[in-house]
Amino acid sequence: MRVRNLVIVALVLATIVLSACGGGAQPKTLKVAILAPLSGDVATFGQSTRDGALLAIKEWNENGGVLGMQIEPVVEDSQCNAEAAVSAANKVIQQDGVKFIIGEVCSSASIPISEVAMANGVLQISPTSTNPSVTVDENGNTKSLIFRACFIDPFQGTVAAKFALENLGAKTAAVLLDQGNDYVRGLAEFFRDAFEAGGGQVVVWETYTGEDQDFSAILTKVKDANPDILYMPDYYSTVNLIAAQAREKGIDAVMMGGDGWDSPDLDLTAVDGGYFTNHYSSQDQRPEVQDFVAKYKAEYGKEPDALAALAYDAANILFESIKNAGEPDPQKVADAMAGGSFDVVSGHITFDEHHNPIKPAVILHIADGKVEFVTTIAP
Repeated sequence: MRVRNLVIVALVLATIVLSACGGGAQPKTLKVAILAPLSGDVATFGQSTRDGALLAIKEWNENGGVLGMQIEPVVEDSQCNAEAAVSAANKVIQQDGVKFIIGEVCSSASIPISEVAMANGVLQISPTSTNPSVTVDENGNTKSLIFRACFIDPFQGTVAAKFALENLGAKTAAVLLDQGNDYVRGLAEFFRDAFEAGGGQVVVWETYTGEDQDFSAILTKVKDANPDILYMPDYYSTVNLIAAQAREKGIDAVMMGGDGWDSPDLDLTAVDGGYFTNHYSSQDQRPEVQDFVAKYKAEYGKEPDALAALAYDAANILFESIKNAGEPDPQKVADAMAGGSFDVVSGHITFDEHHNPIKPAVILHIADGKVEFVTTIAP
């Protein structure tokens, strides 16, 4: 009997030891949400964002994960829409139990997500939302758990204005914007302010709504003003409509825009001769860029755009920060991220006091059906 009891005790102890060591158990996982617009007018943005983040997750998992945990992605379609984004954020937090969010793409979706994240102690890093209000509240305070991997609209708008004035010799500009879109309005305002501060004159300032399809009335004003620059800081789907109608009216101003132009669905014929600011170029010969481009092509069979690159960067910044924090506690990870230094595809990154990365921008030119790298502009 005593021998039998000793055997039972030994078996119990062995089971406890095996359990503690993970023997026979599922590996511990780290759930990370990817919130992106996988449907709607800017679906290519969401698809690139998802694919870039998933590539980073695959690489980390193949190398043992983060702190020994395999990363489990939870992907939701947040539609670049505030209501859908809040619903997606609540779902991944309340039902899936995530403590880390990569997303959203659009500022109008990332801002409400940030409020949900802050209220629930969840860390959010947006790959591409450039509006300052993503990481700063209405009182000017930095949101402690909210970050971004992209530069912000004041820098992007200033870079565009400086390039128009100094490189293109522009003296006048027309600015068309969707007043109801945080990203578009902010970028338009920062471009205007910088352009006028540099000696230029904004001769047309016209607004439209996100539902508009006919832009003939405001384009007539542009035609009559005959500006050097037509600045359209909207997403590619809207830019395609405006640019095509502008060409039909015979407007020959140089078209310019922001990172929202970066899509394989941009109408390169309509915007031919134009320029836009962006976060990276696949033509950049830095080793980090060329290594990423090769891996992305091998995985997905196509060249990565800036959305893919920034999502890849955001994911790597997040996982490196979790590793540096030593545990997946959102506030400790936020502290590690805020004080970190990261060499990623879009450049060397450190964060300022508002959790905005200090990093360069690139200027791209559309010519003869191709998007060409022009130059890099440092902060």
